[in-house]
Amino acid sequence: MKQLRFRVLIGLFVVAGVLAWAGARLWNAVGVLPGVPVAAPIVLALIAVVILGTALSLRARLRAQRDREPDAKGVDPLVAARAVVFGQASALVAALVAGVYGGVCVYLIASQLSVPARRDQAVYAGFAVVAGAAVVVAAVFMERVCKLPDDEDQGPDNATKA
Repeated sequence: MKQLRFRVLIGLFVVAGVLAWAGARLWNAVGVLPGVPVAAPIVLALIAVVILGTALSLRARLRAQRDREPDAKGVDPLVAARAVVFGQASALVAALVAGVYGGVCVYLIASQLSVPARRDQAVYAGFAVVAGAAVVVAAVFMERVCKLPDDEDQGPDNATKA
């Protein structure tokens, strides 16, 4: 399984942001720009909390298993792999969603801050970007927790030398 790359996440964020900014300009020129839901940053923050809680739980269980504590509850490798896949998928979607809300936020800040309702929308969109970044950070942390240590003795280069 490949690790998350920050370049991919940042690229996804920027492309989604530029497209959302252009779409917001076009939509507002044609009609009325739809509002940013208040629940957007809340849902993203909840996802970040779930991922962080899972990562902390797995880290504690892996540490207890590694230290061979007597009552340690082990971690099934399939559970760890599923957690990493969930984290990676969440990070990709969160980067996309944060990019969309970031683009809308930039549009609202640049052109419609004089309207109080649009100012609130810009704040909600900004919080959604921050919550999306929290999801990405939590997912990267979970990926680091579940990463297997590199076994340098069993590498393909060392196997041929023996």
